[in-house]
Amino acid sequence: MYVCVDFNAVREFHNGEYSKQTFLNYPRVMLFEFQLSAPRADFYNITSKVREAIAKSGVAAGIAVVYCPHTTAGITINENADPDVVHDLLIGLDKAFPDRAEFRHAEGNSAAHLKASAVGSSATIIVNNGKLVLGTWQSIYFCEFDPPRERTFFVKVVNCL
Repeated sequence: MYVCVDFNAVREFHNGEYSKQTFLNYPRVMLFEFQLSAPRADFYNITSKVREAIAKSGVAAGIAVVYCPHTTAGITINENADPDVVHDLLIGLDKAFPDRAEFRHAEGNSAAHLKASAVGSSATIIVNNGKLVLGTWQSIYFCEFDPPRERTFFVKVVNCL
């Protein structure tokens, strides 16, 4: 499922008429919403969903912002070729941010909040010729740190001529 907002529909009223030039100068901005089921702590590859949003947007040159609206999950770009990289990242984050008895947060998921803060809630990727500009081994990941959860993430595609 996705939500799409196209701001090309916004036109400037000038001398009783819509200005075609003004209309063409507005950037094309589209927002897509995706759902994700995250049964375990993991890095879920969402690159195909971001590509889908770009294809539906029709944007040839611009940026895509991938955003996670959750406080115990994040978005990152990392290697896709070797699954051991994700495994090692999860171990490293567990060691860097272990659960501690002195944490006060009542839900008991303070370590997940720390991991999400360290990873970040968004990534911005260049779009060129209608495609993501990623390195050969790069993918975009939704990082789940407090499973099991049903999650949402957004992709905003902005035309930049």
